[in-house]
Amino acid sequence: MKIKILTLFPEFYDSFLKSSIIGRAISRGLVTFELINIRNYSLDKNHRVDDHPIGGGAGLIMRMEPLMDCLRANTSEKTYTIFLGPKGHPYQQKDAVRLSKMDEICLICGHYEGVDSRFEEEVDEEISMGDFILTGGEIPAMAISDSVVRLLKGAIADDSTKEESFSNEILEYPQYTYPYDYEGKKIPDILFCGNHQAIEEYRRKEAIRETYQKRRDLFDKMTYSRKDAPLIEQVKHGDTSLTPKEKDAMEKGKKFVEKNLKTK
Repeated sequence: MKIKILTLFPEFYDSFLKSSIIGRAISRGLVTFELINIRNYSLDKNHRVDDHPIGGGAGLIMRMEPLMDCLRANTSEKTYTIFLGPKGHPYQQKDAVRLSKMDEICLICGHYEGVDSRFEEEVDEEISMGDFILTGGEIPAMAISDSVVRLLKGAIADDSTKEESFSNEILEYPQYTYPYDYEGKKIPDILFCGNHQAIEEYRRKEAIRETYQKRRDLFDKMTYSRKDAPLIEQVKHGDTSLTPKEKDAMEKGKKFVEKNLKTK
């Protein structure tokens, strides 16, 4: 995959491209990045790319000429172009999945007060990070790149992306690691029971609970099976009681903890 980023500040990405999953994906040949400085396409002797808004108003607007010259010089028919601006649709995990299947995308970073509105008609899509204001598109381009690259096969372990929050229109279940007891806050004993089916059912209920409590908007849209119906009713009514199966698994987990995790 190839990701091109059109920006006024290519140095912004120096550390990003060398770090963590992104750096490893680049070294493995899974993705290549190309940073293009929009200023290089300015016709102004001082490399200015902006001007005052026609009709008055605050701030400066990025001009069409450098934007279009930069876009045309660095994209082709196979390039999917995305302008990062506040009028676009909010970015979601399904967009990351969709973009990760493309061969080449180009992320165009706005700046200053915005871009000439005619430029919005020249791209394939406009994406927003949400209903808040940033100084430019550099951070959104970084966020999109990160969310897309981690989905490329070989970037991280396949299992790591299967049960993540938003992957199945639901938040991920709570996860824990050692120590077992941290300042009185303990890992649920059921996770030590060794019964994978019981753990899976427990995690599903907790994922539903997390979504209901923290993201009611996702909960109202989630797709669930007949098997989920009683779990959903239990969560809605704030019922934290355990089924006989869960009680048995919890007891087995408790015995394991008492025998093996006294000091861990």
